[in-house]
Amino acid sequence: MIAWVAFLLFLATALFGPWLVSADPLRQTPASMLPIGSAGHLAGTDDLGRDQLARLVYGAQPLIFVSIAATILACGLGLILGMAAGFYRGWVEQVTMRGVDVLLAFPSMLLVILVVAAIGTGETPLVLGIGVAMAPVFARVVRATASREMNRDYVMAARASGARSRRIMTVEVLPNMAGPLLVQTFAILSISAGFAAGLSYIGLGIQPPRADWGYMVKAGQEFVFTEPMLAVLPGVLVMLFVIACNFVGDDLRDAFDPRRRR
Repeated sequence: MIAWVAFLLFLATALFGPWLVSADPLRQTPASMLPIGSAGHLAGTDDLGRDQLARLVYGAQPLIFVSIAATILACGLGLILGMAAGFYRGWVEQVTMRGVDVLLAFPSMLLVILVVAAIGTGETPLVLGIGVAMAPVFARVVRATASREMNRDYVMAARASGARSRRIMTVEVLPNMAGPLLVQTFAILSISAGFAAGLSYIGLGIQPPRADWGYMVKAGQEFVFTEPMLAVLPGVLVMLFVIACNFVGDDLRDAFDPRRRR
């Protein structure tokens, strides 16, 4: 329950962040490096005098939106490839899964970096890079689940009744795969969030002056011995979002797995 509450709070912050704080996250002032609890700046200010609380709130938007968009792209591509391989079998499965194996041969982070470096920095390249890198992982899960479901009696009955292949996949098989795929979706969401923050940290993600948790960790590490909260706070928020996604995924797994119900 704590993970669900935290996850929903992160989403609400990303959606309604601009209305939660009145300070401008980009406005520079002479009041730099103020500590936490300062008058008018509850989370202090950074080295340029920008309100840290406003930057933390606004910084939720790019990371969470990029993570969700990349997850949707990865799951969409993986679902198409995995369903085609698991349903049609034969040469379709061989060609599709060998292509997936080629992509899986690259470390995920390296593949993301290659895509982002080729396209450029920003939100769109991040979404494309992370989505392409995570699609093979989802495709393998879909293919394995679909292959198992194709041997069920309800699929045999649908075939015997003359149902078309598209109907069998979308109406019969896909709803019975919803549980495992939803769990895998949240796992990919947590990984995507880590990738998005990591790429911003190394300068290949969201670019300054826009507030972003990954870049804020990098900018704050210069002052880690004088004002450590500049790096600690955004880093902790990234960690909490990733942990919340994983716990929500575990909860969904337990909810959809009848063997775990008591």
